[in-house]
Amino acid sequence: MNALLAWRRTLSTGLLAALMIAAGIATAPGDARAQLMVDITNPTMEPIPVAIPVFSAQSQVPSRLPEMTKLGDDMAGVIAADLERSGLFRPLSKAAYIEQGLVPERRPRFPDWKAIGAQGLVVGSVNFLADGRVEVVFRLWDVYGQQQLTGVKYQTTPDNWRQISHRVADAIYQRLTGEEGYFDTRIVYVAESGSATARVKRLAIMDQDGANNSYLTKGDFLALTPRFSPSSQEITYLSYFNNKPRVYMYNLETGRQELLGDFDGMTFAPRFSPDGNQVVMSLAKNGNTDIYVMDLRTRKMRRLTDAPDIDTSPSFSPDGQFITFESDRGGGQQIYVMRADGSGVKRISFGKGRYKTPVWSPRGDLIAFTFTSGGKFKIGVMRPDGSGERMLTESFLDEGPTWAPNGRVIMFFRGYPSRSGQAGKAELRSIDLTGRNERKVPTAGDASDPAWSPLLK
Repeated sequence: MNALLAWRRTLSTGLLAALMIAAGIATAPGDARAQLMVDITNPTMEPIPVAIPVFSAQSQVPSRLPEMTKLGDDMAGVIAADLERSGLFRPLSKAAYIEQGLVPERRPRFPDWKAIGAQGLVVGSVNFLADGRVEVVFRLWDVYGQQQLTGVKYQTTPDNWRQISHRVADAIYQRLTGEEGYFDTRIVYVAESGSATARVKRLAIMDQDGANNSYLTKGDFLALTPRFSPSSQEITYLSYFNNKPRVYMYNLETGRQELLGDFDGMTFAPRFSPDGNQVVMSLAKNGNTDIYVMDLRTRKMRRLTDAPDIDTSPSFSPDGQFITFESDRGGGQQIYVMRADGSGVKRISFGKGRYKTPVWSPRGDLIAFTFTSGGKFKIGVMRPDGSGERMLTESFLDEGPTWAPNGRVIMFFRGYPSRSGQAGKAELRSIDLTGRNERKVPTAGDASDPAWSPLLK
């Protein structure tokens, strides 16, 4: 079973179960002021040192014990990598550990972990059950407070171990920051290959850390601007069939593609509404490019803007009440906000440069965008009223921001200058809202146009 089919099975069968463990795993009471916490908004905060030992292995089927031993090591590695990549945590080297053989059922020797500078300690186990499932248990300990902060038990099929690892990392992140995690998510993007004159662009999907990469389209036709639905099970994208743009919807659970529209004129940047019942896009007709919304139940289109200019790149606010978009109606590319019915259009950007690809944060508090000026491309954010504008990145070509579901991290793609006869390299990168933690996102090859899924269910 390939990675994509394994993910589809996870989504469709609901095999994943998570329970707060009673009688000792639930968060222990204590002085909240003494508990370990991370200030996610502090740009000068140093990463918190955490220890994540290999999860102990057990098996009700003796022949599966070696597999569980490897699984315990792999899970600890994925959890540590997730937390380190956030920029908020610094996993300590296993070579420094003093206490060995930890199990969730026993309190750690806290002085041993203090001695190596650990502030947080993750202790876990994996157990192969007689019915073929795997049970994963973990506890998060505050080393200096000597108290348990959280603990969860998961039961699932063995092939879901990586998703469980991401969920453990999410639980740790949420407990220590007070914010929802974003590790149990997927990225859909445009995988690019070939020369500059024969560029192949096909859809690909992967875990947010680059694992489980699979291709959704063959590359026979150009594919652009993929976007997730609120359920994570469908994406919209734009494809050129016989040089004609078409909007498709792709069901990730079934692999079925559905043509949403074969419109007269060029179509751009389709996106779902927050409830998943509509798709908003821009459509060029009779020399005009305006914003339209399609009701997915009736397939009826409704025009939202009507100006003799280019209106494109629409994005709904998370409550579905407003839409942000880019337009040159003011003489240059700027960002506007309007009500979801097309009324109350208001310009919110006024800088000396071009603003494009606005995307509303899942939290509703910010809009991310691409800004170009002086030959440089930047990824920036501003509040929905246009205040608080600040730039997070700058390079030869930074474009296409997309938000993590917790609204704290932005992914985008970075392009590099082309060489003679060759296409310029393109890669995915991420940056948090402090602007300090920029990371390259691993992909199988050149990549552009990322879209971040909601948390998986």
